[in-house]
Amino acid sequence: MIERTLFREEHNIFRESVRRFVEREIVPFHAQWEKDGVVPRELWLKAGAEGLLCCTVPEEYGGLGLDYLFDVVVFEELWRAGASGPGFLIHTDLVASYILSFGTEEQKRTWLPRMVSGEAIGSLGMTEPHAGSDLKAIRTRATRDGDDYVISGQKVFISNGQLCDILVLATKTDSQAGAKGITLFLVEGDREGFRRGKNLEKLGMHAQDTSELFFDNVRVPATNLLGQEGRGFAHMMTKLAQERLAQAIRSALVTETIIGWTVDYTSERKAFGKTIADFQNTQFKLAELETEATVARVFTDKCIDLFMQGKLDPVEAAMAKMFTANLHCKAADECLQLFGGWGYMWEYPIARAYADARIIKIAGGSIEIMKTIIARRLFAHKHPIRTPAAAE
Repeated sequence: MIERTLFREEHNIFRESVRRFVEREIVPFHAQWEKDGVVPRELWLKAGAEGLLCCTVPEEYGGLGLDYLFDVVVFEELWRAGASGPGFLIHTDLVASYILSFGTEEQKRTWLPRMVSGEAIGSLGMTEPHAGSDLKAIRTRATRDGDDYVISGQKVFISNGQLCDILVLATKTDSQAGAKGITLFLVEGDREGFRRGKNLEKLGMHAQDTSELFFDNVRVPATNLLGQEGRGFAHMMTKLAQERLAQAIRSALVTETIIGWTVDYTSERKAFGKTIADFQNTQFKLAELETEATVARVFTDKCIDLFMQGKLDPVEAAMAKMFTANLHCKAADECLQLFGGWGYMWEYPIARAYADARIIKIAGGSIEIMKTIIARRLFAHKHPIRTPAAAE
């Protein structure tokens, strides 16, 4: 694998620290958490104490004020270990980012220090039974009533839903205004009328709590409005590139990890008097996957670099997410095949990786939405190379 020049010595030292934490505090217990359907709150407090949560939050709000690569290291080390349970990405990369970008000074000082410490767990309430990728179709309503807003509606597929203490919630404040009628609110987990539904049983990611959430005339003060009323959709659009980049980072890392497992397994497992790795089919399959993984790594790291410079646009992020997500699922499928029957056993990491992989084509915007975004720019701005030369 090519050298990753983005990371400096301080990132590498931090990575070793994160890896030790994951091996000590997560790996031995993750199988039980998969049965429980949730990780314990104590893990969040331990992660906060180790400086693993919200690394980029400025020191004035209780954080370390580090660069984005420190968050990337945390996410990668979780995925390298197959630890899909801790919902640190939603908490750190999205909820804290929304509050930091659009929150008032009071909101930042109230929530960010508690999120950094792990005392308060964040969640993002966007998806509804009738609105997945089409966020403009949400029905959860927030109606102004004096100094308060009254919220009613339902959300579904909400990561950290069972544990969350603070929720960034997308609502409609004007049902006739389309995208301009969407407003974001911060909703505390103990508000009267807020109810958590069942912890949903999923194909994969069994240790991560994923819930239905219900809002029955939940009253919040107007000071809980996040950003500007009617600007919620615009606020969300500014975070889509970051969300899709995070998905690409996950897929690129997991693909590399799966290939590594498979090289090790096929080098030891024997059939017909030789190892599985001795067969040309195995060599060719893994050679193709390794090449594609290298391309994915170069492109993903380039997108990380662009993001850190404030130059990553939504189309590039969509390309990264689409390419790496497809490769992630392909690698999980083809590598499981090389494990044979053992690959289908839950005790083998490849089986869990296979189950966990499928959501990547849906979460953060479906693959079909990514294609639509890419095609829209492709046909709106034709590249000169693709324009046929004029006839002589």
